[in-house]
Amino acid sequence: MDFSPEGPMAIPMWVNGHAFLTVSTDFFVVTNPVSGEAIRRVPLCGAPEAAEAVAAARGAQARWAEMGLPARRICLGKLADALEGYAGHFAKLLREEVAGDEAQAAAEVGAAIDALRSAAVGETGVFALVLDADRPLASFAEAMAPALMAGAALVVKPSPKAPSAVYALCELSARADWPAGVLNLLQGDSAAIEGLCAAGVERLVYAGNPLLGEKIRTIAEARGVPYEARPL
Repeated sequence: MDFSPEGPMAIPMWVNGHAFLTVSTDFFVVTNPVSGEAIRRVPLCGAPEAAEAVAAARGAQARWAEMGLPARRICLGKLADALEGYAGHFAKLLREEVAGDEAQAAAEVGAAIDALRSAAVGETGVFALVLDADRPLASFAEAMAPALMAGAALVVKPSPKAPSAVYALCELSARADWPAGVLNLLQGDSAAIEGLCAAGVERLVYAGNPLLGEKIRTIAEARGVPYEARPL
């Protein structure tokens, strides 16, 4: 990837517990919705990168499930504590990429912390989570926490419009001593979603705007992948 100072900082993927650099030459430019300033870039990944991310999740899932529910709850609690410690930083990332004021950004970080601490037990397996740019951090935490509590491993594909807080939470999971591969991140757009379906995820979960969700449903159904839409 090109990290030259002439352009905005490029945010990589997160795979198997570390930043994963791609050789993509195509990028989406992340802009501040208020000022219009180009602030970051994300690579537009496809099938090869999706396969790497799904393979990491599949390789980690059994060991994560075998840890047992109490141990997984401790991991989620440690991530919530770490997020709380960096709450101001995460709120700043949200304000830069999602139109809103300081109070809204702080409330979203708080909602993400609560979701990590109070998760019920959802469904296990290896799945992909696709997010839109509305409440990216809170939607991420609310969708992933129940599945992780159940022993699932996942690949999240954030909106290219608002990737930074989601990536930062994946990075924070390593600092909270999470096992590598449980939580992975793939950057990109529809080609990345198609790649996730082709890589054999057990289900595709979408959290966001219903209109975009219908497009994602079409991709999942064409590949025969079970699809689930979560309410906003």
